[in-house]
Amino acid sequence: MNEAKQHWDADIYCRHADFVPALGRPVLDLLGPRAGERILDLGCGDGTLSVEIAAAGVTVVGVDSAPSMVERARSRGIDAHVADGQRLGFESEFDAVFSNAALHWMRDADAVLAGVARALKPGGRFVGEFGGHGNVAAVKVALSAVLQRRGIDPRAHLVWYFPTAEAYRERLEAHGFAVSTTELIPRPTPLPTDMSGWLDTFAGPLLSALPEAERAAARDEAVALLALALRDDRSRWTADYVRLRFAARLSRDERGAAPAD
Repeated sequence: MNEAKQHWDADIYCRHADFVPALGRPVLDLLGPRAGERILDLGCGDGTLSVEIAAAGVTVVGVDSAPSMVERARSRGIDAHVADGQRLGFESEFDAVFSNAALHWMRDADAVLAGVARALKPGGRFVGEFGGHGNVAAVKVALSAVLQRRGIDPRAHLVWYFPTAEAYRERLEAHGFAVSTTELIPRPTPLPTDMSGWLDTFAGPLLSALPEAERAAARDEAVALLALALRDDRSRWTADYVRLRFAARLSRDERGAAPAD
C-alpha cells in the first residue's frame, strides 16, 4: 500500500477550498447540536464549522491530523488536537461525533468507526458527510491516465475512500449503530480558483508518486484532460463531487451491549 500522505497547509486550503466548510452547513442541521452537549469534530480542519457548533452552547473538541489546521482551529478558540482519526483514544466522552469532508481521507473505515463508537456515550449520535461512490470520478480517471503513461500503477496511490451508501450503512451497523439515513448526493461544485489549485491542494499523494521534477508537467497534463469535461466556455471549473451524508445513533457498544434506558 502507498505510504504517501496528504499534506495540508491552512493558507493554501483557505485559498483553494473555502467552499468545503460552506457546503457542510446542511450537515450541521442534521447534527442538531444542543446546548450543554459535548461534541467531537472529527477532521475539524481549520475549525470553521467547529465554531458554528460551539455557538449553539456546545463544548467542542476538534481533532485533525494536520498541525497547520489544528493551529488555525486553536486560533479560533477551539480545543483542537493533532490526532489520527483511525486511532481515536476517547472513551464514552461525547454526546455526538460530527465529521465533514474528512472521512474519505481515512482508508481504515473500520478503525474509524470502532474509535467513534468508543468515543460516544451510549445512544450518542454520529453525523457527517464525505466523498461517496463516484466522487471526483473524472479527476481519478485523468490522474490515473497521467500516471499510467509514466509507468506507474495508479491503484497503489489512490488514497481516497469513497463507499456506496449501502456499503457504509452496513459498516455502521456492524459497529453497533442504528442508521437513520445514508444517501449519495451529486453536488457539482464550482471551484474558487482553478483545477491546478484543486490538484495542488488535494492530489498530493498521487502526484508524489512521480519524481518532483515531473510533477508540475503531470499536473498540467491532467488539467488539460479535465478541461474537456469540467471547464466551461468561460474557463470556469466545476469539480464532479458526489457526497455521502449520513446520520446514525449508537445502539450498542463495541462489546455488543445495548445502551441503558
